Amino acid sequence: MTDVVPRQDLRAPAVYVLQTLTVAACYYAGGRLGLLYELRVNGSVVSPIWPPTGIAVASLLILGARVWPGITLGALLVIGHLTSLGPTSLGLLCAHTAAPLCAYWLLRRAGFRTDLGRLRDCLSLVFLGGFAAMLVSSTIATGLLVVSGELPAGSFWSVWLPWWVGDAMGVLLITPTLLVLPRVRSPAHWSRWKEALGLAAVAGVVVPFATQSTGSLLFSVYPLLIWSALRFELPGSMLCALFASVLATKAATQRSGPFAHVSDTQIMVNLHAFNAAAALTALLLSAVITEQHNTRRSVEQACQELAEVLEHLTAGEAVPHGRAQRSEGSGAA
Repeated sequence: MTDVVPRQDLRAPAVYVLQTLTVAACYYAGGRLGLLYELRVNGSVVSPIWPPTGIAVASLLILGARVWPGITLGALLVIGHLTSLGPTSLGLLCAHTAAPLCAYWLLRRAGFRTDLGRLRDCLSLVFLGGFAAMLVSSTIATGLLVVSGELPAGSFWSVWLPWWVGDAMGVLLITPTLLVLPRVRSPAHWSRWKEALGLAAVAGVVVPFATQSTGSLLFSVYPLLIWSALRFELPGSMLCALFASVLATKAATQRSGPFAHVSDTQIMVNLHAFNAAAALTALLLSAVITEQHNTRRSVEQACQELAEVLEHLTAGEAVPHGRAQRSEGSGAA
């Protein structure tokens, strides 16, 4: 027993360091992926979907607030990849660290559950973890760019809005996917596998066609989101929404499909509207369906338990009645 405690004491810091480095590596990898599809607004690089914010919030919810240095390290690596480090970089570093921590704090205060089995959890993630908390990073970062002279004061709102939406989309699309996917179980019946493969095949045809067609057919993606939410709940709907949003973002940055021959403002508005609508449809619809399924299972379980209780009570009443008949027969004898 004397050797067990020191080994555990040594193992805990090693696990913490490994978790922190993993968070930093995932944050940096998410940043590199986000920079593959970027838009430039008044000389500033803005990603319509910024995966690191979703990775950071999910990491805090899964591992706890203690891994925040991993977020800071990952943000430092991303900023160092984009530009030379300076006083403004320190402020950006604080902004990118503070926003996920603010989201974590707000969600914890709201009683957030990481299984996303309730509608209130999805609403909290959208409005507290996404829209509210990401105001911190977009406001601080854009304000620092204006104060440092790298951004004209008149361009504050034109940069602030896409920055805020990009960070929020990272939370709305990446965080629920990372929270739910580890809990996915393989379908027990082959029919479910066939339906999943059929949905993937249809999405693989419809989504690229809708995002590359000049006929503004992005609305054709929503039946797929509804199908995936009805049949596969949150894991299926979030994967479908993420796939559609990534391809739409790719088309917007390449100015192809429905985003061809339109102004930069129209591209930003149309893309952000589509990504937000897809994420909200997938999250809220699947949350309502999951909540209904959980309620039905609870009712079925309660009915089963009630039936078992009634069966035991009936059996208990039958035994004394039989004994009474036997005692009457013995008295008559």
